[in-house]
Amino acid sequence: MTRALVLPAVAAAERPRRARWVDLRSPAEYARDHVPGAVSAPLLDDAQRALVGTLYHRVSPEAAYETGLAEVEGRLAGLLAAVTGRAVPEDAWRPRFRELAVALRRGAAAVELEPTVLPKQGEGWTVVACWRGGLRSRSVAALLHLLGERVAVLAGGYKAWRRHVLERLAAWEPPAWGGRPSPFLVVSGPTGTGKTRVLRELERRAPGTVLDLEGLAGHRSSILGAVGLEPVSQPAFESALLERLDALGPPPWFVEAESRKVGDRILPEPLWRAMRSGVVAALEAEPATRVAVLLDDYLGRESNRDQLAERLPFLERRLGARWAGRLVGLLRAGREAELAELLLERYYDPLYRHSGADLRPSATFRVEEDDLAGRLLAWREGLVAAAASGPPSAAIG
Repeated sequence: MTRALVLPAVAAAERPRRARWVDLRSPAEYARDHVPGAVSAPLLDDAQRALVGTLYHRVSPEAAYETGLAEVEGRLAGLLAAVTGRAVPEDAWRPRFRELAVALRRGAAAVELEPTVLPKQGEGWTVVACWRGGLRSRSVAALLHLLGERVAVLAGGYKAWRRHVLERLAAWEPPAWGGRPSPFLVVSGPTGTGKTRVLRELERRAPGTVLDLEGLAGHRSSILGAVGLEPVSQPAFESALLERLDALGPPPWFVEAESRKVGDRILPEPLWRAMRSGVVAALEAEPATRVAVLLDDYLGRESNRDQLAERLPFLERRLGARWAGRLVGLLRAGREAELAELLLERYYDPLYRHSGADLRPSATFRVEEDDLAGRLLAWREGLVAAAASGPPSAAIG
């Protein structure tokens, strides 16, 4: 390479959705958060990245660079297959890689970026991203270009994506619906009424009508809420939340009644305000129904049992000294139904009465009656019809 390549750079705000997105950062960076839909094709694995960083700070940038090049060359066949979706012959990529490496060693400005909006939302293109849109993504983009690929770089890298997500969520405004301040139909009810289950059934039957915050967070939003699940980081939650908000259909939308936090994940202030102003549907269920739901949610898989045993002592401390060891004892003795009844009576129901005191339902639904999701959808249709034909007050009740 005797002169710089000029390659297209796309802004995070553009997000060409039909492009193939590739994240070149380490697996740990990718796991924390990434552009939704991006595949992981790490230029260096976590150990290699740590080694290169150590060399950079303790030896020299040159030593880090040479080690990094050698490590990348050893991984390149697999990386190119992950990026392109096919095997790339070694005699095609290796000469190009070494040509590019020589240019970089000479300090040449190997790749320059030109802001671009990709045609047809990026169909047929690959967009590569690293931390800042620097050496990692530019070098891989240059190599892909030399191999004949249509490739662009995410301008500013993941940092730009993260900034875009935060700005969008902070500026989010609820869409208008029937003159109301909120587009949400808030499904409330005590623990064990199956709110998350019915939300997922609603989405199956009416796609684009549900914002499942617990699904996005990987948490049931309670002290035991992580049992059997994999909670995500705050950045990953926010990326998925923005993606879902953009994908929702026309309002109103169903959402579960939540506090400002879903597990340890914090809701953006504009979204939280809109949820607090929504129309509320309350679910009610018999104690036996609620116990059955809890047992299925928390002990539906045998592997959940040890996780539950690890977390129950925290609840024992919350309930008082005389409960020390009692909840875990019930679990170990196979008295799960008794354990669930105690948790509902002593912990979850008092908490719900306190936290849900300011929710005023516009409609109440019995869980045991047939076709709960169908009845909720019919209620939604009635609200939409009433909002279209009269003032907002006509849709309440």
